[in-house]
Amino acid sequence: MNKKYLPSALILYLNYFIHGIGCSILSQQVVKEMLADQWGMNDAMKVTAIAAALGLGRLISLPFAGPLSDKLGRRISVLIGVASYVIFFVGIAFSPNVQVAYVAAVLGGIANSFLDTATYPAVAEIMYKYTGIATMGIKLFISVAQLLMPFFLGLVAGTSMSYLTLPLVAGIIIAVLGVLAIFAPLPAESESGKSESFISNLKNANFSLESVALILIGFTSTATFQLWLNCAQTFGKEIAGIPSESVSVMQTYYSAGTLVALFVTSILITKFKQVRFLVIYPAIATIMLVLVHLIKTPAICYIGAFVIGYAAAGGVLQMATATVNELFPKIKGTITSLVMIASSLCNYTILSAAANMSATGVLMMNIVITVIGVLLAVFVNARYGKLVSKTELAK
Repeated sequence: MNKKYLPSALILYLNYFIHGIGCSILSQQVVKEMLADQWGMNDAMKVTAIAAALGLGRLISLPFAGPLSDKLGRRISVLIGVASYVIFFVGIAFSPNVQVAYVAAVLGGIANSFLDTATYPAVAEIMYKYTGIATMGIKLFISVAQLLMPFFLGLVAGTSMSYLTLPLVAGIIIAVLGVLAIFAPLPAESESGKSESFISNLKNANFSLESVALILIGFTSTATFQLWLNCAQTFGKEIAGIPSESVSVMQTYYSAGTLVALFVTSILITKFKQVRFLVIYPAIATIMLVLVHLIKTPAICYIGAFVIGYAAAGGVLQMATATVNELFPKIKGTITSLVMIASSLCNYTILSAAANMSATGVLMMNIVITVIGVLLAVFVNARYGKLVSKTELAK
């Protein structure tokens, strides 16, 4: 890795620190209750539908975000993502009603798409010898931001400001990062574009059942941590009896688990194939979700938050993306789009459904989807050697 790209990598990662705030701000119980009151809603769970709009924005934009990243270069895509995120944060901060917030959330999803399809390939190109670690670094910065969310919320409350000051500040910071990204050096591969369209790339991709299963893991792995992130605090408060003032602590345990996983897994994937963890981690998450459903106490919710943070949000989606990128090295932006489309479809459909379900019902749905993810990963692992061989022959 050329040291001159280190500042560029840091800028790319810091965008995901702000993204960590953006993707979790609407899941905070105190923020959900505030927005529900502001928009005239009588149920804070309904705010989950706005979080689902992030997935809709990603679904709309991912089919062309990846090819544009391949064609125009990573820098342009990063700047489009940053600009869209500024609009999202400002829109949420000043949203007078659900409609404005929904449009802002759709733009937030578009921002996420362009950042994903630019940043995942870019950091892999910068740290080409350690692509798994490079992509997991993205999750690291997201997790640090989420770990600090209770602190940020406490700081805002302690200074008697609105909780919606937080997205406004985040919007200003990511705008500054966007300006820095204009001047940041990137590898030649990130700057030079390709002319293939999304459809032509798909036609030439030679998909197999194994690769389709990997893409579907983008859906199941996202469901596990997104359903927990957006609905577990409600379960903890309403079902497990955690006091309102303590429920945000679940976020701290969740983020701590994610951080531990990122460091531990970054070491483990240098010794073992990262595809193996696509089975192990979702299996651990399944067991934990069942225990939370059966025991229903504050203690198990806190333990569950840490374990789900570790096993579900600790890099499964990133490892699936890195694995798929290795299998399709010539269309990294496009193949990243496919995994993220599956992830976004999950965000939109599953969170939309969760907005109309009880906290217990959401937990049960999470268990079922996570089990499906385990079965998909078992299939991928059983056939992985054959898939790699096909890839090598195609080179």
